[in-house]
Amino acid sequence: MFKSLFGNQPAEPPTPSEGKTEATPAPTLSLLDRLKAGIQKTRSGLLEKIEDAVSGRKQIDADVLEELEYALITADIGSRTTAEILERIRQQVDRHLAGDAGELKSLIRQHVLEILQATERPLPVVAEPPAVIMVVGVNGAGKTTSIGKLTRRLQSEGRSVLLCAADTFRAAAVEQLEVWAQRTGADIIKQQTGADPSAVAFDAVQAAKARKVDYLIIDTAGRLHTKTNLMAELEKMLRTVARVIPEAPHEVLLVLEATTGQNGLEQARKFTETSAVTGIILTKLDGTAKGGVVIAISRELNLPIRYVGVGEQLDDLLPFDPEQFVASLFD
Repeated sequence: MFKSLFGNQPAEPPTPSEGKTEATPAPTLSLLDRLKAGIQKTRSGLLEKIEDAVSGRKQIDADVLEELEYALITADIGSRTTAEILERIRQQVDRHLAGDAGELKSLIRQHVLEILQATERPLPVVAEPPAVIMVVGVNGAGKTTSIGKLTRRLQSEGRSVLLCAADTFRAAAVEQLEVWAQRTGADIIKQQTGADPSAVAFDAVQAAKARKVDYLIIDTAGRLHTKTNLMAELEKMLRTVARVIPEAPHEVLLVLEATTGQNGLEQARKFTETSAVTGIILTKLDGTAKGGVVIAISRELNLPIRYVGVGEQLDDLLPFDPEQFVASLFD
């Protein structure tokens, strides 16, 4: 079940209406099964390389560790995290707590789980709706699509959602969000292209309060982290929203594309400095063999992964759970 920003449990999911059956989750697959299928490329590459490193080896020696380092780096787990894992293995060997190469997989698994669990953050509890979610990121990472999928996920938990088209810079951005509003049946607050994004956000927060919707999701313009004027615009939007609801936005979700690998880390650092990012949506995880970037992001940025995108369907945005991710990767 989706972890709600509200203290009370969501209402019962509504019965899907006619014409929206394409968004109904496949009943035969559990969340774990869908996650496992979504990271199959990463799972296959990483496990095969680990198996190759330990195959036929009884002792943990320098050659084994070198091959393990290659396996972890190529899965995009990151040099820092890889070094930590190898150092832990060396310590275990020195203390005679591990000597069998066959134990390496469980040691790696445990360390990865600890990293992901260490960055978990409880969702802020919103006493009175609306809960405000702002979505940020660079162009092409899948922000608007992720908003559409997140809208459907919240609706499936019985929550009402209002969308805000505050991306007034990019041509057709408003129209693109309107398409998702139509697909999900959500209302949308918009203005013309070129309007002040902060003014649009202000109108949307006021409307969300008046209509007593559960969630307001604000789409923002994609921007490079190096564009200081656009990053300053994000800060202005944050201040504007907070003037209407002091504790809002309750979540600032940064959308990153898994296929960018380590390159996405610098983007994330800059957005975190400017936009008070509270969590990550990692898209296109099913399209890469370098899904280990999930671990690198958690370790390097100390940010929780809130959702992962594992496909193109409306219900292919999954809530991230460290235990399930590690189980789907190693078990």
